[in-house]
Amino acid sequence: MITIIAAAAENNALGKDNDLVWHLPDDFKRFKVLTSGHSIIMGRKTFESLPKTLPNRTHIIITRSQDYKAVGNCIIVHSLKTALQAAQNDDQPFIIGGGEIYKQSMDIADKIKLTRVHTQVEADTYFPEINPEQWELISQEYHPEDERHKYAFTYLTYIRKKKA
Repeated sequence: MITIIAAAAENNALGKDNDLVWHLPDDFKRFKVLTSGHSIIMGRKTFESLPKTLPNRTHIIITRSQDYKAVGNCIIVHSLKTALQAAQNDDQPFIIGGGEIYKQSMDIADKIKLTRVHTQVEADTYFPEINPEQWELISQEYHPEDERHKYAFTYLTYIRKKKA
């Protein structure tokens, strides 16, 4: 089961200048719980935006650069197809970004774990539209803004609709 995991504003904004545009500690904790022990597939820029390699996860980095090197528990590949082959022993690899990798993944993913941040922000990277004809919302959990979270947000889980 291939799962896309992302946090996006109401206007689908993901980030700006290779960084997130909000700080949501509870969402970071959820990301850690969900992805620990799994492969995380990402583009090079997403990898470079991480403070360090994330513990207990296999990092699969997609890049066009033939001589790209990364330190730590990383596998370098040059296409989404090859990334998925590298994760074939994982029963639930996660696609963690960025925008272009999300776009390429929408037709092959089985599930989307989206944190919808209740704001609109300026960004240079966006999450693709979720087509309601292809995706069914199966759960949602609202989190109000509080002293640790500047914005309210909702955890949304979508599964791909079965073709008729």
